[in-house]
Amino acid sequence: MRIDVYLPLLLSTLFAVAAPWAVRRLPPRAATWLLTCTAVMAAGTWATALALLAFTLVGQIPLVASEGPWSAGVLAANDPVHRPVALICALVLLASVAGLTVVSWRRVRMLVDGWRECRELRAAGDLAVVDDPVPTAFALPGTPGRVVVSSGMLQALSADERQALLAHERAHLRRRHHLFLLVLQLTAAVHPLLRPLAREGAFTVERWADEEAAAEVADRTLVAHAVARAALATKRAPQRALPATGGPVPRRVQALLIPPTPFRRGPVLVCAALTLACCVSLAEAAHDTELLFENAMHTSAATREQPR
Repeated sequence: MRIDVYLPLLLSTLFAVAAPWAVRRLPPRAATWLLTCTAVMAAGTWATALALLAFTLVGQIPLVASEGPWSAGVLAANDPVHRPVALICALVLLASVAGLTVVSWRRVRMLVDGWRECRELRAAGDLAVVDDPVPTAFALPGTPGRVVVSSGMLQALSADERQALLAHERAHLRRRHHLFLLVLQLTAAVHPLLRPLAREGAFTVERWADEEAAAEVADRTLVAHAVARAALATKRAPQRALPATGGPVPRRVQALLIPPTPFRRGPVLVCAALTLACCVSLAEAAHDTELLFENAMHTSAATREQPR
C-alpha cells in the first residue's frame, strides 16, 4: 500500500471544485445528471478509501486477526499507514455513516409525509388549489404527485404566468427532481465537502424545470416574469416540497432572459477524467491492501505449520 490509497481522498474532494465549474457550462438537464453521478462517485470513493485505511488498523486487533486468519504482528510491522492516521479515518468513516443514517431517516420521513398529504388533498387531476391568501406554490412528490397552489398565488399572477408556473411545477414531478435532490443530500452527508454540489443541484433542478416550462409555453420571457413575480409574492414553501421560487431567483431569471446554454463536451470530459483517475487509484489501493493482508495470512499459515 503506497500513496495510491490517499489519492482517492484527494480526487473525490476535487469533484467539489470541478463539478460546480462544469455544470455552469452545461444545459440544466445535463448539469443535474453530471452533478448527481459525480457526487455518487465522489462519495463512494471517499467512503471506500476511508474504509481501506481504517481496516489496516482494525485488522491488527487480535480477535479480528484470528477470524481472518492472519498475523496481527506481521500486519502491524508491514502496515505503511500510521496508527493515528488510520484511527482518524475510522472516526471520519463512522461520522459519515452516522450522518448518512440521520439524513436518510429525515428525507424518507419527509417523502412519506408528502405521500400521505397527497392522498388527503382534494385535486383536479394533478392540481390542488388550497384556499389560502398567502401566495405559495410547490410540487409535492407522491403517488401520484400533486402541484399545490394557493388561491393567493393564483390571484398574484396573470393567466399566462399561471400557465408557466404550473408547467414549471409539473416538470418537477415528471422528471422526479426530488430523487436527484435526495441523492445529492445523501452524498453530502457521506462527504461533507460535497455540500456545494448539493446546493448547485438544488439550482440546476430549478433551471431544468424552468427550461421545460419555457419549452411548453414557448416563451422564455414569460417564464422569467412568472418566476420573478412568484418570488416577490410567495413565502417559504414546506421543506419537503419543490417550491416554484427555489434556488437563486435572480440567476434563474437572468438565465431565462438569454439564449439556452449549449451542450459542451469539455466539462463532461474533465469530470470523466477525474472519475477514471478515482477508479484506477482506488483499484490500485484495494490491490495493495489485499497483498498486505495476504502476506500476513501466509506468514500466519507458515507459523502454524512449523514443527514444535
